This record gives sequence, C-alpha cells and structure tokens, in this order.
Amino acid sequence: MPYRRLPKTDQARLRALQQAVRQAGEASFNQQAINYKTLTEAKRLLMHFENQVAQYHANVDTKVSDNKQYRHKVRNARMYISHFIQVLNLAAIRGEIKKGQKELYHLHPNSHTLPDLSTEELLLQWGKNIIEGEQARISQGGFPIYNPAINKVQVHYDIFREHYNTHVVHKKTHSRVFENIETMRKEIDALILSIWDQIEAFYKDELPYAKLTKCQAYGMIYYYRTGETKLTPQTDQLILRERAQQTKLEWSEKEG
Repeated sequence: MPYRRLPKTDQARLRALQQAVRQAGEASFNQQAINYKTLTEAKRLLMHFENQVAQYHANVDTKVSDNKQYRHKVRNARMYISHFIQVLNLAAIRGEIKKGQKELYHLHPNSHTLPDLSTEELLLQWGKNIIEGEQARISQGGFPIYNPAINKVQVHYDIFREHYNTHVVHKKTHSRVFENIETMRKEIDALILSIWDQIEAFYKDELPYAKLTKCQAYGMIYYYRTGETKLTPQTDQLILRERAQQTKLEWSEKEG
C-alpha cells in the first residue's frame, strides 16, 4: 500500500473533511466506515472551520487593500511633520523665533536635527507635539509658520491618525482570527487522522486496489514511494488467482 499524508493547507483540510462527510452521507447504514460520534464532530468542526477560513481570507483581502492606502497616509504625515520641523529649525537659526520656544514643541533649543520619525507611534507623538507647540507659540503672540502651515500639517496628521486606529483594529482582528485557525488546525488534523484510521480499519480485509479506491472515495490521499509499484485492478486479480491456485492445491493435498 502507498502511504497517506495529512493535508498541509487549510483548503486541503476542508476538502478532506467535506469529502469524508459527503461519502459517509451516501453510504448505507451497514456500510458506515466512520462512527456516529466522529461523523457528528466532523460536521460541527467542518462548518466552524469553513467560517473561520472564509473570515481569515476576507481579513487578508481587506488588509492588503487597506495597507496600500495606509502606507500612503503614513508617508504624507511623515513628510509634512518632518518638513514643518525643518522649517521651524531654520526659523530658529535665523532668529525669527526664539530658540527657547522650541521647547514648546518638545524639541531641544540647541539641536537642529530631526527627531526619530521611523515608527508610526513616534509619528503620532511628534505630530501631536508640533501641533500643540505651534498653537501654544501662536497664542503667545508668535507669527505662524508657513510652507507648510500647521493647519495643513494637522489635516494630514488627523487623516493618518484615523487610518492608524483603523489599521490597529484590523491588525488585532486579523491576529485573533489567525490564532483561532492555528488552534483549530491541530483539532482538525487530529479529527482527520481519526477518520482515516477508522476508514482504513473498516476496509482492512479488502484487496489492496479495492481498499485503496474505497479509501480514496472518502477523500484520503495516498502517495507512492520511489520505485513502488502502483496498485491497479490487475493487482487484485493476480491475488485472487494466486488464492484460487492455493485453494486448489490445498484441496488436492487433502484428497491425496
């Protein structure tokens, strides 16, 4: 007999369960290769797993679509925030604003380097810092910075922040569904193994090719080893002829 191997993908797992349940439903009462308890569990898990896989793929599609837009919003926010800080630093260097006022933006008065904006969390924090800092400096009588104006920066910052919050929610949902599927995969694999063991045990007395085809009808997948002879109808016919000859020989010996 060739060897069997459990499914490796979610779609293959679904096909294995679907075929086993379908074939069991078509079998007569006295030809049930899967016991009632296992079959009931298979139907329950199949429905649940189908829903989880569908939800997972829907989340993946949404994530891919949203991620393109989200990356664009992140780039815009980073560009406007970094540009504003550069203009602010130049204004301090030229003496157009007092260096000490940079502290309103949480910037060091004597440093003109850009803060770290490499992560979205840092981008959120520094966007908040410069928006609040500019508003505080203007409230003290300072002239607004232009090109870019803080209102323009805030528009892109608010758009980014809104998409960031949505992105976080989608990420958590995706992770939760993925974890659910990961847990279910172990349960599904154990169930498929139990089903296949029961099917093979039910057909254990069949001839090799007949056993193979009847097991395959339940969705079992078999693989031949390198150099292994494939089973065919002729395989069973040869065994039957050999058995017949052996029976004839035994009768001859008894009569002799």
